[in-house]
Amino acid sequence: MRVYDLILKKRNGGELSEGEIEYLIRGFTEGIIPDYQMAAFAMAVWFRGMTPKETAALTMAMANSGEVLDLSAIPGVKVDKHSTGGVGDKTTLVLAPLVAAAGVPVAKMSGRGLGHTGGTVDKLEAIPGFNTALSREEFLQQVREIGVAITSQTGNLAPADKKLYALRDVTATVDSIPLIASSVMSKKIAAGADAILLDVKAGSGAFMKTVDEAIRLAQTMVEIGTRVGRRTMALVTAMDQPLGRAVGNALEVAEAVETLQGSGPADLEDLCLTLGAYMLYLAGEVEAPEEGRIVLTKILHNGEALRKFQELVARQGGDGRLVEEPEKVLPQARQVFRVEAEGRGFIQKIKADEIGFAAMCLGAGREKKEDAIDPAVGVVLRKKVGDSVKTGETLAELYVNDVSRLEEAMERVKKAFVLGPVRPLPGKMVHAVVSAEGVKRVKSYITY
Repeated sequence: MRVYDLILKKRNGGELSEGEIEYLIRGFTEGIIPDYQMAAFAMAVWFRGMTPKETAALTMAMANSGEVLDLSAIPGVKVDKHSTGGVGDKTTLVLAPLVAAAGVPVAKMSGRGLGHTGGTVDKLEAIPGFNTALSREEFLQQVREIGVAITSQTGNLAPADKKLYALRDVTATVDSIPLIASSVMSKKIAAGADAILLDVKAGSGAFMKTVDEAIRLAQTMVEIGTRVGRRTMALVTAMDQPLGRAVGNALEVAEAVETLQGSGPADLEDLCLTLGAYMLYLAGEVEAPEEGRIVLTKILHNGEALRKFQELVARQGGDGRLVEEPEKVLPQARQVFRVEAEGRGFIQKIKADEIGFAAMCLGAGREKKEDAIDPAVGVVLRKKVGDSVKTGETLAELYVNDVSRLEEAMERVKKAFVLGPVRPLPGKMVHAVVSAEGVKRVKSYITY
């Protein structure tokens, strides 16, 4: 078997066998197949695509390239959730304790952020003392004992994907649906979940800018999961404005605590209840997602989810005062600057990507993998889509330690807010539900 022949076959639109794909991934992971040949293969895939059978084979080859976590020692159906990334997306911080409090074990491996989308691990590390580097034994034991643990992904989890993504990043082949889908699903499968719920974002702050693109990606990932024996569903959700109000690591932790206390932003609470409802449904705890939402609403508002979060934080070494006094526990920025409206009207849209890049300018995100994060800084929105605004009113606040890029950040925030004379119609939080049975588009508007 020659790599040249496999590249040629894919370039010409042929279908590779499972064995041929395994040969490529194994050789690339072991350093036998050079970068230039794998880059050529990735470009051939970008142009020619992959069949569902090929995409599933690529996913499993990458999942099996390193450690595959065995969660069988944890009782019950283990459901994992993955978000394709967005601005202000702190759902895991709310969702993990919420679902665990309902009796479904959550064994969550999360990543760090790159660019304007923050990573769950970065947010958790804003909590003083919180340990995001649990050993495999500590991770499994904690889930068995308290029902939830969140840790960083091990270096040996799907190493082929990590190596291939680094190559795609510098060869203009990131935006290929088969390659995106296999990248996401290889890590989820290697993490050992029985069932997988995908939160596929669509909008200005997401990788997929349109709902149709997001649905295509969701369909591909659901098909992969189904083919390899994992019960898999996806929700296509809105990322046309930041989720919640806070963008920045410690700021988002504080907002997650508010949400668990029952006083968080309506859009964040709504999305967490919806995602959680589908997780309970996938775990077999409820017969329909609607039933799961009722269960979780009660748990959220009676304090059970908050107590589970407090238990999670304490168990992983975090400061236990976080729930009562977040402002005394979390790092605080030295200065706060206001961005004021220069006109009046109604907020038509808030470009999520501009808010994300503004937060990154302040140090809340990474432009390069090696960049350090400042956990205290970021942006807090004081107006959301549909709100009325008068000249001089505060649109957003910037939490700042380093003022070297403050002007750029402020300009980005100003650019993000689009005003108009008429209040816009309410947006939809969920655009579509994708399952093995097909795509169900959500038609009704959901106020947030």
